[in-house]
Parts: sequence; C-alpha cells; structure tokens
Amino acid sequence: MKKLYIYTFTGLLLLGFGCKKLDNFGDTNTDPANAQKPVLSALMTTSTGLIGTIASTSVAADTNITRTSIPGVTTPGIYAQYFAESQYNDITLYSLQRSSFTSYYSTVLNDLQTIITANESNNMTQVAKILQQYVFWTITDRWGDIPYTEALKGLQNLHPKYDRQEDIYKGMATAIKAAIAAFDNSAINGDVLYNGDVPSWKRLGNSLRLMMALQLSKKFPAAGAYAATEFNAALSDAGGYITANAQNFTAVYPGGSFPTPWYTTYNGRKDLGESKTMTDLMASLADTRQTVFGGATEQASGSNASASSNIGIPYGLARQPTIDFTAENPTWARVLRGDFRRQAGSVVIISAAEVTLARAEAANRGWTTESVSSLYSTGINLSFSQWGLTAPANYTAQAAVALGAAGSTDNISKIATQEYIASYPDGLRAWNIWRRTGYPVLTPASAAVNASKLIPRRLAYFPDEYSSNKAAVEAAVVLLPGGDTQDARVWWDQ
Repeated sequence: MKKLYIYTFTGLLLLGFGCKKLDNFGDTNTDPANAQKPVLSALMTTSTGLIGTIASTSVAADTNITRTSIPGVTTPGIYAQYFAESQYNDITLYSLQRSSFTSYYSTVLNDLQTIITANESNNMTQVAKILQQYVFWTITDRWGDIPYTEALKGLQNLHPKYDRQEDIYKGMATAIKAAIAAFDNSAINGDVLYNGDVPSWKRLGNSLRLMMALQLSKKFPAAGAYAATEFNAALSDAGGYITANAQNFTAVYPGGSFPTPWYTTYNGRKDLGESKTMTDLMASLADTRQTVFGGATEQASGSNASASSNIGIPYGLARQPTIDFTAENPTWARVLRGDFRRQAGSVVIISAAEVTLARAEAANRGWTTESVSSLYSTGINLSFSQWGLTAPANYTAQAAVALGAAGSTDNISKIATQEYIASYPDGLRAWNIWRRTGYPVLTPASAAVNASKLIPRRLAYFPDEYSSNKAAVEAAVVLLPGGDTQDARVWWDQ
C-alpha cells in the first residue's frame, strides 16, 4: 500500500500540456534523470480527463487502475441489474469480488492533491478539492469506511486510518462548501470539463452536495435532520445547481489514444450487455429511451451502429444457459447503441435530470417546499432530452409513472425508478439508488453462488489491505455488521 501515499510523479507528470485538450501531450523528450517540477495544468487535464471513466467503465472488474484506464462502475451496475455478463458471469452470480481502491489514490487523487498542495492558482485548487470529493464519494459508496483524513500524506503516513463513512460524508460536504465559497478570478488551466468556467464549477459543487445529502435519506429521513438541512443549504446557495443539460458535468473524449470508456468496453470483446431486468422495465413503461440504451451490435461505426436492441440478457442464469441465449439471440442488447459509444464522444457524469429528480424526491419527503410534480415531470423530460429524444405524450400519465398527492409514500418508488432510469449507464448511481430506496424491486440471481443468495450490498476490501495496513482495515471491519463481506451494509445503508 506504500505506492498509494508516496508522490510518484512519472509519465504524464513530466509532460507539458500546451492547451486544454486530452490529445495534446506536448514535448515528451524530457531527460528522465533530472527531477522535474510537476506541470499543474497537465495534472488538471489528466485528472479531469479521468473523472469520466469513474462514472463509466472500461473493464469488467474494478482492478488495475492506470492513468489511461480507470475502470468505473461495471460491478455495481451488474448488482443493480443494469447489466448482465454475456459469458463470464462470476459477478452476475455474486462470486466474491475483492477489489482494490488503492489505484484511485495513487493516480487521480494523488494528482489532485499535488495541485492543492502547490496552490499556484486558487481556482485550480478549489476545482481539485471538488473533484477529490467526487472521487472519494464513489469509493466510500462502494467499500464503506476508507482512508480519508489521513490519506494522501506521502511518507508522513504510510498507514492511514479508515475514516467512518459518516465522517467522510460530512467531510465531503464541508470541503465542497468551502471550495465553492473560495473561488475568485484566477485561472483554471488544464480544465477539460468546464473550460475554466467558475459558475459551472459552483453549480457542480452544489449539485454534488444535493445528491450526497439525498444519499443519506435512509439514515436521516426526517425534515430538519442532518441530510435535509444539508440539502436545503445547497439548494439555497447563491452559486446555484445544474438545471439544464447544457450545464451537465460531462467528460468529452477526442478519440484516438483517448477513446470513450464505453467504446473501450467493446473494443475486441463483448462480455457485457444490458440485462433483461432493464429491458423489461423499459418495455413495461413503453420508454423510448431504450432505443438508445441498447445496441444490436458491438460495432460503433458502420451501418449497424445505429441499430437498437431490446433483447436483454436474462439476469442470473448459470454460464451455459447464458452462452446459449446469446448464441441464439445475436442481437442481444449491448450497453448503449453503437453510435453513442464511438471513439470520440462524451460521458455524462452528473446530469440535470438526476439533480432535478433528486429535488423531486426531497420535496416529496417534505425536506423542501418545491413542487414535487413539476420537478418530477421536468426531470423526466430532461432525461429524454439528454439522449436527443422527446418523452411520449402520455408517458407521465401512465399508472406506473404518475405520482399521487405530494408526500405519498408510493411516490418514492416511482421517483426512485425514474432516478434509476435517468442515471443509466452509471451503474454505481443505480446501485446507490436501489440500496437506499429499495427501488426498483430487484430479484437476486437464480443461480447465485454466494452463501446468502442475496444481491451484494458492498465491495469487500482487497486482501493486500490486511498485510499492508492491517490495524486500520481491521478496525474498519469491526464496524461492519457481519464483517468484511458482500452482505455487510455500508453505514448509510444500515
């Protein structure tokens, strides 16, 4: 674990980025024997370019993260039944996945910390702080307690404690709030997400605060409790929040050496597909977003790239029946239609639809005085629009979508289901929504191989943690109900 905390600036750290493009690597003819001062704009470009891969996927397991390929949320997406594996279905059947989070620390978190420590530009520092909290958020939601306050200290602390998830959540909220308040007129060099636009970063920060607060609704359900208070504080902040698709937090990939993560998923392989759970849900709602969500082929260009599929892979079957199904149904649904996962393209990380539907849920919980029905309808329409579609005229009127009176408990199932659909294909968001609300209702894999036969609730710690940071990880495991298992629930899920 030592590699996590020592500042090892190699490769991209020595490169001079001349402009805000992922494909501009400047002069690589640098003498490796000479110590080089990190180019902070290069670190910002690298870090912001990698953020999109955390909200998507490039391989089937959350391991072996590098600067050019941070695997994202395939495993949570399989648990949440967005996806099903087409042949090697260990994750679909809940075999134990002991995945490592260490490379997040040694790459993107470490690079962002270098920007913060150098503090050459105040606004670059604040952006780095916001992005760090987003990355920490994705890690803690998967594993639970993780190194936070003592992480990224270099040689000063090679054995950081695991902070409790409650403290991490409160720390993230505090850090983002402080960053928003600290912005000034200084430059944000190397920003390939919002091109140095400070109002956009403020909106993003508040949007993250809203969604983080809502994630605690199971732990703090009451209006006036911590989660609702934090939600309202973000909602009323002068910096605003994301309300339109033009403001979406989006990573754009130029292609070539920097393809979209979803392109990489099918570049030579086809191990992942949309699950029948998802395609059946979309069919039950006559939801035309399915025309984009599922592709009939892994091809990202050519005549078949725009072909849709609604043939989901049956979720939870043993390997041979799964292989037989895909062989008999060659147009089984790949994740996203081919023309939405080309080499050059984008990944939406946080959308206006997600933020608006979060506000609708908060209003229904009585946390705010906003209009539940108006926000709900707007959020759904924003999601369709994000994919270049228009919602069918009667979509929100159908029984499975239409809301009851504001505050109705039945409304939560419908709002959560629309949040789940709107977050596609971000599997971590889907898993979070399901774990927090219980919706949509999911049936565990029929051929599950784990002892409990239940859908996993967290990722288990990587074995190396027990040898490299033994005392810290064991202290964290004591706090997990049932120990370091897939069935144990993270703090906000208890």
